[in-house]
Amino acid sequence: MQTTTSTLTNSPITFQLTEDQALIRDTVREIAEAEFAPKAAEVDQKHRFPRENWDLLAASDLCGLPFPEEYGGANLDHVTYAIVVEELAKACATTSVMYSAHVSLTCAPVFTFGNEEQKQRILKPMCLGEKMGAFCLSEPGTGSDSAAATCTAVLKDDHFILNGSKNWITNGIEADWYLVIAQTDTAKRHKGLVALMVEKGSEGFTFGKLEDKLGIRGSSTCQIMFDNTPVPKANMLAEQGDGFKVAMSTLDGGRIGIAAQAVGIAQGAWNHALRYSKERAAFGKLIGEFQAIKHMLAEMQTEIDAARLLTYHASVAQDLGKKFTMEAAHAKLYAAEVAMRSTVKCVQIFGGYGYVSDYPVERYMRDAKITEIYEGTSEIQRLVIASNLLKGI
Repeated sequence: MQTTTSTLTNSPITFQLTEDQALIRDTVREIAEAEFAPKAAEVDQKHRFPRENWDLLAASDLCGLPFPEEYGGANLDHVTYAIVVEELAKACATTSVMYSAHVSLTCAPVFTFGNEEQKQRILKPMCLGEKMGAFCLSEPGTGSDSAAATCTAVLKDDHFILNGSKNWITNGIEADWYLVIAQTDTAKRHKGLVALMVEKGSEGFTFGKLEDKLGIRGSSTCQIMFDNTPVPKANMLAEQGDGFKVAMSTLDGGRIGIAAQAVGIAQGAWNHALRYSKERAAFGKLIGEFQAIKHMLAEMQTEIDAARLLTYHASVAQDLGKKFTMEAAHAKLYAAEVAMRSTVKCVQIFGGYGYVSDYPVERYMRDAKITEIYEGTSEIQRLVIASNLLKGI
């Protein structure tokens, strides 16, 4: 991002996009509005995974956007990545989470923790969009307690043998590579975890039913099961016992992606509400002329802009290579709650029409709710922020 100087205060302003970032934003916005938005309602109603959207993202060289060109990526910054996720979410939240789960939760840990052979064999096809990724951390009985994983990985010769199940897997049935966090020694809790890349089609690897979700209904979310599934030791990221470190680092990046998604959902709903307020008449004038509507629109856009800046701030911290756990939690917490507040207000602006599927804002409201839950609930974000604030006290 460019840094400019205010002529009024002589203070640095660090939120102006570069020409390249603005160009990519406009390009992705054009694609999303033309190709993804028109079918978003149908994707939602039919719970249909929009594979054609993925194919278009791959053809547009977006699937490996923040990774080096030598691995099939575009070598761009994470602010640009956040911009892309937001533009996708404004049009279709399903497409944005499909994309974010692939980039943040699967490609990123392979790039960060994988060796050169793994980057060439696993990461490169994913960056090129030839393969899709999924992240497998949550389990039926563990929820937010990642260290309590009961899915086991027993090392036998040159393979781990996986047994157990994982819940809420985005891109579940559609993915090709799955990053699975499993337990090698339950007595060690987080110190016993291992991160394994598991390929679709592996022996004993099966899928449960697709979840019937409130929102992002086309994103192919399901349970996956492992029954004596062999995974080559060559597919282990980092070292045995590093699984918790891999998972937590991955979630930091994933939370920025979800923050960007939340901003996009909120902005997309706001855009519809603004247009509607300029078209809908009541009591002899447009509803946008009423102070109550003006105040809602103003408050929403102020909060959305603030959430976007927090997301960019976290993205810059990630690009600088510094620890960005706190920044990611700030962005994810605030953006998710802004998305929920804003979409509820947008439904209110539409009145009775906001409550029916003939208009899109009810879908945005349903899509917004999950941003307060996945990649760490809002309650977990508050714990993360507080624990960082209290360190050293």
